[in-house]
Amino acid sequence: MSSLLTVKDLRVSFPTRTGRVEAVRGISFELGRERLGIVGESGSGKSQTGRAIIGLNPPHAEVSAKELTFDGMDFLSATPKLLRELRGEGIAMILQDPKYSLNPVMTIGSQIVETLRSRRSMSKSEAREKSLAMLEAVQIDNPSRVFDLYAHQVSGGMGQRAMIAMMLISEPELLIADEPTSALDVTVQLEILRILDKLVSERGMGLIFISHDLRLVSSFCDRVIVMYAGKIVEELKASELPNAKHPYTKGLLNCMPSIGTSRHPLPVLERKAEWAL
Repeated sequence: MSSLLTVKDLRVSFPTRTGRVEAVRGISFELGRERLGIVGESGSGKSQTGRAIIGLNPPHAEVSAKELTFDGMDFLSATPKLLRELRGEGIAMILQDPKYSLNPVMTIGSQIVETLRSRRSMSKSEAREKSLAMLEAVQIDNPSRVFDLYAHQVSGGMGQRAMIAMMLISEPELLIADEPTSALDVTVQLEILRILDKLVSERGMGLIFISHDLRLVSSFCDRVIVMYAGKIVEELKASELPNAKHPYTKGLLNCMPSIGTSRHPLPVLERKAEWAL
């Protein structure tokens, strides 16, 4: 399988008044046209990894890598203009919280239309029809009504679905999904996963799926990367996640509740200093 994305020795740090904080510490991996899951606790560096790949870290972040290439293109030497052109059609990212990611002064529909027309040559009416169809595809009832609403007028789950529609409508080659189904109920979650799975299998899209849900990742993804304190501690096939070797991964799995068994209290993850080395 050819590599769509290559990441070597990626590092992300933030200067602070009390010293430098290293959020991502020298991680390396490759992604083909497959579904790669990244799991770990909050603060493990998952989201910063995704943001660094697409170039959405805050200005004060210090990002470096020995290699960061997408479809043969060197991101390290790419101009800001080229990176802007790639976002959306080449690479897209579904951010975690719609409250902070959707534009509060634009209607949801106008944001999706803007995304589509910035990448494709089409009329406003054609873009509107495609946008309504995508809103319907992500299980939004009465899409024409939601099309004219603002972000503060919809629920968190509906805002999340609108964001997913916005990122999928341009059919990117690589999609980075940061907790894309966390605010959705189970039935809508399954429908979104079907859409993502279809894009990977039929269009050959690459997918980085960032999540806390180990069960979801093990059943949906092809491979899994486990991060702790900004580093990769284990990489394995998703189907082999229950047989993980690293004690951190084992600890995460052991902390999950299990139907039909009584464990009171639930086990607590005991962290060891050497895991962060």
